[in-house]
Amino acid sequence: MSNHYDAIVIGTGPGGEGAAMGLAKQGKSVAVIERAPRVGGGCTHWGTIPSKALRHSVSRIVEFRRSGYDVEGDFSKQFSFKSILKHTERVINDQVQLRQGFYMRNDCPIYTGHAQFMTANVIEITKEGGEKEYLSAEKIVIATGSRPYRPADVDFNSPYIFDSDTILSLDKDPKSIIIYGAGVIGSEYASIFRGLGVRVDLINTRDRLLSFLDTEVSESLSYHFWNSGVVIRHSESYEKIEETDNGVVLHLESGKKMRADCLLFANGRTGNTHDLGLDKIGIETDSRGQLKVNEHYQTAVENVYAVGDVIGYPSLASAAYDQGRIAAKAMISGNNEGELIHDIPTGIYTIPEISSVGKTEQELTEKKVPYEVGRAQFKHLARAQIGGINVGFLKLLFHRETKELLGIHCFGERSSEIVHIGQAIMEQKGEGNNIEYFVNTTFNYPTMAEAYRVAAMNGLNRLF
Repeated sequence: MSNHYDAIVIGTGPGGEGAAMGLAKQGKSVAVIERAPRVGGGCTHWGTIPSKALRHSVSRIVEFRRSGYDVEGDFSKQFSFKSILKHTERVINDQVQLRQGFYMRNDCPIYTGHAQFMTANVIEITKEGGEKEYLSAEKIVIATGSRPYRPADVDFNSPYIFDSDTILSLDKDPKSIIIYGAGVIGSEYASIFRGLGVRVDLINTRDRLLSFLDTEVSESLSYHFWNSGVVIRHSESYEKIEETDNGVVLHLESGKKMRADCLLFANGRTGNTHDLGLDKIGIETDSRGQLKVNEHYQTAVENVYAVGDVIGYPSLASAAYDQGRIAAKAMISGNNEGELIHDIPTGIYTIPEISSVGKTEQELTEKKVPYEVGRAQFKHLARAQIGGINVGFLKLLFHRETKELLGIHCFGERSSEIVHIGQAIMEQKGEGNNIEYFVNTTFNYPTMAEAYRVAAMNGLNRLF
């Protein structure tokens, strides 16, 4: 016997939550399956929330250290990695309670255990003690997220080798760390550990940091890392990772080697699909465990949908929730009543933050678009001076003739918040998207938002 529902959602991260809430709000009966004891998925427990909460704590320590207040000794040494995790744990608990309430209020029962397809409409749930339960539904959503990529030749059982999930269990304060992989996660943790005074070697497999960013922003991050003491090694790959009595030695294919107290391997992620029984229903995955979907988020099997990290790009919590919501609409109406916006903002929580939306200078130059640039340096803003923010800038790219905003790039504290002001204007239709909006609008003073007025005037003054 199995309990039957209109839909089953596997996973309670942002994608699963978006789908479950979207279906429930339309009056559908929805069952949710979560492998972990608590809802929230990797985003809440191991990824976005803990890393950003950690980053917040460390950035406040860095800010206080630079404030110039008369404090005896180095107060930042009172904080350990383990102690600042207490704030992270509080945030996680608050998030779990909040999201648990969403499912309860919308009558979405949560089944705890490992889900596996029996057929395209029947799911087997294996509970912790081995007991099995079966659910059936007309529609099924796979929202199982992703996990850190773990190559077979790296011993993650070593007490000195971590990935971005297990790094949260670090119970000793290292004096040095090697971070292999300089993508978003690697760069964020490089900021966190350097902010705690740890010596950081950042190994980048590409020729520059975060190469998808506007070059000026990427170079600014590289310089800031260099200035803070992070050693970056570009275009490198590991040959082997050797465990020693008190740490690790990383051997690179170039012949270089380095030693540290521990190593964080942060070079990519893999979709959580390996044990879902997808072969039983004819769904294939790529080499990174990801699923192909159409514009409705349907997989190769008509009644099975997939959203979030498990389908790859853009692999953002913000986008995953919207994907789940859009998939729910498609399941109910049979057509695509909504779609993900084209220009999705990126938020990278390094110290300082990075956020951007729209085109980069390199893309516009390649397409021969006649654009101009407006810049505002944070150090010239009163609010930044009050807050001791002397690093950072806002950069606006706009069409020389129509004055249409084409790209917004921000580097510095509060960037992930500041970018949305420009995004709102850039998303306007027709003449509503115009850089002159920022000149003709009165901003609160002093604010960081005032950077838009400064940057707009700077750019417009370049026109002739």
